[in-house]
Amino acid sequence: MNENIQFLQAFLKNPGTVGSITPSSPELANKMIAGLRPGPDNIVIELGVGTGAITKYLQHIVPDERSYLGIEIDRHLVRSLRKKYSDLTFVRGNATDLADIHNRSGMGNVGAIICCLPFVSLPNKLGEKILQEIDKYMQQGCTFRTFQYAHGFYFPSAVRLREFMRRRYGKAQRSPMIVKNVPPAYTLTWSAN
Repeated sequence: MNENIQFLQAFLKNPGTVGSITPSSPELANKMIAGLRPGPDNIVIELGVGTGAITKYLQHIVPDERSYLGIEIDRHLVRSLRKKYSDLTFVRGNATDLADIHNRSGMGNVGAIICCLPFVSLPNKLGEKILQEIDKYMQQGCTFRTFQYAHGFYFPSAVRLREFMRRRYGKAQRSPMIVKNVPPAYTLTWSAN
């Protein structure tokens, strides 16, 4: 099935968990994976994999199946991802269970979390639970990268996410606006020191 159609179907079925009607562009995907060096004891976790628009680029820098863990809540998308990227590991699950899912996977230390979840449209309590899960890994030296659409950058939930991370890990490294994405977006990166 065409990736754009699959993404639109997922959005229409669950607009609260799918934040856009189109997958991320190659330009946004490349910004999201810039500088990552995954390995078996430096794995990358991708939250909210969707149709794999970022995974498509991540797969080229992931050395083996023990270096990547993708977590997606939509079972149809997980089934499709497993077929499309059979050499990577995908789990159907909720990001609020991140630590439990990672522990059950038996994979190594987490070096980076790439987050494609739509914090702007998630209920506040759900967003807070996810951030608490991410925080567990940040305390262990992980890098966290997400993106926010330019039009929603000052929405209260977007500001809350940045404020939560800023209080703990300082100001985000923000990319220039990625205009070759629908809608335009910024990437935000925090690294625990």
